Amino acid sequence: MTGEREQGTPADVAAAVLGTLDVRLSGAPVPLGHARQKAVLAVLLFDVNRVVPAEGLIDRVWGGHPPARARSVLRTYVSNLRRALARTGITITWRDHGYALTADPDSVDLHRFRRLLAEARGSGEPRRALELADEALALWRGEPLAELDTPWARSVRDSLRQERTAAQADRTDWALDRGRHADVLPELTARTAEDPLDERLAGQVMLALYRSGRQADALEHYQRTRRRLAEELGTDPCPALQRLHQRILTADPALTAAVRFPGETGSASVPRQLPAAPTPFIGREGELARLDAASDAQTLVIFAIGGAGGIGKTWLALHWAHRRLDRFPDGQLFADLRGFSPDSEPMNPAVAVRGFLDALGVADNRIPVDPHAQAALFRSLVADRRMLIMLDNAADTSQLTPLLPGSRTCTVLVTSRSRLSGLVIGHGARQLSLDVLTEAEARALLVNRVGADRVHAEPEAVDEIIRLCGGFPLALSIVAAHAQTHPHTSLTAAAAELRGLGLDALDDDDPAASLPTVLSWSRRALTTEQWTVFALLGIAPGPDISLAAAAALAGLSARRTRTALRALRDAFLIEEHLPGRYTMHDLVRAYAASTAHDLPEPVRQAALARVVDFYLHTCYAAERLLSPHRQPIDLAPIAANAQPHPLPDHPAALAWLQREHPHLLAAQHTALAHHRYPVVWQLAWALTSFHGRRGHHHDALAVWRAALEAANHLPDLVNHVVAHRRLGFAHAWVGEAEEATWHLRQALVLAEHQQDSVQQAAVHRDLAWAWARRGENRRALEHAQRALDVYRALDNPVWEADALNAVGWCAARLGEYDTARAHCQAALRLHRRHHDHNGEAHTLDSLGYIDHHTGRHAQAVDHYQQALAQHRASGHTYEVADTLDRLGHAHAALGQHDPARAGWREALELYREQQRDEDAARVRRQLDDLDARD
Repeated sequence: MTGEREQGTPADVAAAVLGTLDVRLSGAPVPLGHARQKAVLAVLLFDVNRVVPAEGLIDRVWGGHPPARARSVLRTYVSNLRRALARTGITITWRDHGYALTADPDSVDLHRFRRLLAEARGSGEPRRALELADEALALWRGEPLAELDTPWARSVRDSLRQERTAAQADRTDWALDRGRHADVLPELTARTAEDPLDERLAGQVMLALYRSGRQADALEHYQRTRRRLAEELGTDPCPALQRLHQRILTADPALTAAVRFPGETGSASVPRQLPAAPTPFIGREGELARLDAASDAQTLVIFAIGGAGGIGKTWLALHWAHRRLDRFPDGQLFADLRGFSPDSEPMNPAVAVRGFLDALGVADNRIPVDPHAQAALFRSLVADRRMLIMLDNAADTSQLTPLLPGSRTCTVLVTSRSRLSGLVIGHGARQLSLDVLTEAEARALLVNRVGADRVHAEPEAVDEIIRLCGGFPLALSIVAAHAQTHPHTSLTAAAAELRGLGLDALDDDDPAASLPTVLSWSRRALTTEQWTVFALLGIAPGPDISLAAAAALAGLSARRTRTALRALRDAFLIEEHLPGRYTMHDLVRAYAASTAHDLPEPVRQAALARVVDFYLHTCYAAERLLSPHRQPIDLAPIAANAQPHPLPDHPAALAWLQREHPHLLAAQHTALAHHRYPVVWQLAWALTSFHGRRGHHHDALAVWRAALEAANHLPDLVNHVVAHRRLGFAHAWVGEAEEATWHLRQALVLAEHQQDSVQQAAVHRDLAWAWARRGENRRALEHAQRALDVYRALDNPVWEADALNAVGWCAARLGEYDTARAHCQAALRLHRRHHDHNGEAHTLDSLGYIDHHTGRHAQAVDHYQQALAQHRASGHTYEVADTLDRLGHAHAALGQHDPARAGWREALELYREQQRDEDAARVRRQLDDLDARD
């Protein structure tokens, strides 16, 4: 699309996805940079107002050939785009693990196209539908996502072309309804040449020709289509096309009226079995649009609506069905198959078939005795009818198969707590898995049920109710029903009850109004082993769980665990939100945790011991890969039936730690709660390098506080020394100087009492760093020198190199640059000799600082760039930001403003991601000063 502003665009910005990317402000184009940068914007526009994970963004833009340091390149592109879009109202922000572009969806042609088309299909009035369709189709101005040639883009283009083709077909129907046959005939003729086997298109051509007074041409077109179908596919025209042919042959007068292809079929008995439409109905606009679009197809449509108990499957299906009754003039059939009923077995499908035959007016003496013959009769009766068949609460595919029509004119809605993979594979069903309501939808539900005045009067209580219910429709409905029946009870009290009682607040004597009871009905479809795994998942540490951790938790093989997890996923009790990672809704997890208490205590304790050991031993292995020169500690053997996750190398270790960090923190809490004090201390130790490299200093503070508490129960005083020392170090990082000094002095006293030279030197090194953080560089230098003296006496060259760099850094901060350079150069030689890449990076950074402050800016750039490469390679993003900042100063001193600006922009992004607000503000000022100089 050219990006020219369309009539009716509500915003001052028009952004194009359906063609070459263009953004305009008040009609003027906004410069977007080079093609790859525009491709990043195109991907974000495609998912407007949603988070696109960084890795997914890289895959969509570069496919299988990302550039080196792809994340860094991506950050630069995003930063450039932010500046370009600053005045347009379009923003790009970092959220969680990805980027989100925020804009009015109507300002993006793709989303405006879809919105207009959905409105057209829901209008029920051909004139208005035609106007909306014309406006939607006018938004196409070329090849969608023209900037991209990746597998993702090619797949999306194919999908968008199908959307456009469906829109064109619908537009033709509406035009024919309006008597515009002469206008659409040239376009139909051209499209027929491109797709001569499209029977819907053939019917439209025949109808347009007939209404244009060209009966013979219409009949000839049918014969050509019939021959092509026979020659290329070996089939006859569909019944609807055959009927239209017959009506043209007989010059049916009704064809001159405004009718849509295919024509209606009459029925002596028109069943209307749908239960009453649920009220109120809130949200689910995307799901309704998918149902609308699918039901437009000229083929049998089977939609499998799946989700957990209480998520609103029947609610959605009935609302859509009642809203679209006009699409099913031949009737609607309904059956509750009781697949997950608390008081009965699933319905035999033969019983449902027999009920459908009765509804269709078949006399008893015409109904065959054999169930297979009854199913065949049912299929014959609904053939070529435009009917809706709703099959609620299905157990499995075998229960559904006899109830499926063979006619391409029917639509089948199935709801189930099972994923019904067999229905998808064997019958081409389209899956629609329901998630929880959005916050806005949850609030609208409460407003509708409780009343706007009560909701607006207690906004904080409403916010808490929405948060605690997590968008679960049944939970929200239970709370709302209680508020309705107790109008004098405040919503604040309802929120307090929900907060205090948790899942028990959503229980009730009425099974249908009890979330725990409704969830329990899913147990029927699971084996004892699968239900045990479900229960244990409720008490597992962390927000989600990997397959490897779940296997340790359950004490099963990976194969048996995967089978159990798939069964739970297919029952919508858990979600595989990432490949190999599983999560639960908070309320489902609370229910699982409650069922875990039905397990014997030894079973629960053993499961928690296994999963905590899994996290500890894998974390320890990762720490050894990150810091191979660190003095190791001894771990007890891992629990039986648990295996650590294999980590082949440094990148794998860093990736695993990044992914599992919340679970490692939770595992430490679990270990502390169960008095496994050695594990508590060891987990803190094993997280040290990762916390430093990622700047998780508040987390370091928390884990070492727990470790110090655990050390009080451990006999070895070294545990106390290390806990005090690491706790002091963490306090210093977060700017709590007094607490840092106190803990470090405690560590020093204990180390001296134990005559432990290794720990004494380590404490002096940390004291040096803590005093340097406070600007007390002379005192820092004294402690660094004492650490160096002890390490030299211990004859440990790696620790000696670390202390040499500390002395050099402190001397440099005091302006004693010759001393500083000599110590850092000596440190660099030792680090390189012993392959300590982390220590080498820190020392190179120190040398860069010394060079910059002695006027040797070119050498400073070289040292900083070497340090930066090492930090990037080791995943030390915290130090990457600091080195980029210092490198920018060296470039600026050389008058190299573009590299300085690029480095500071990347540092700014990292500081923001790391929530280092003061550093971010300082770099922002540096960039502003640099811009002012230019």
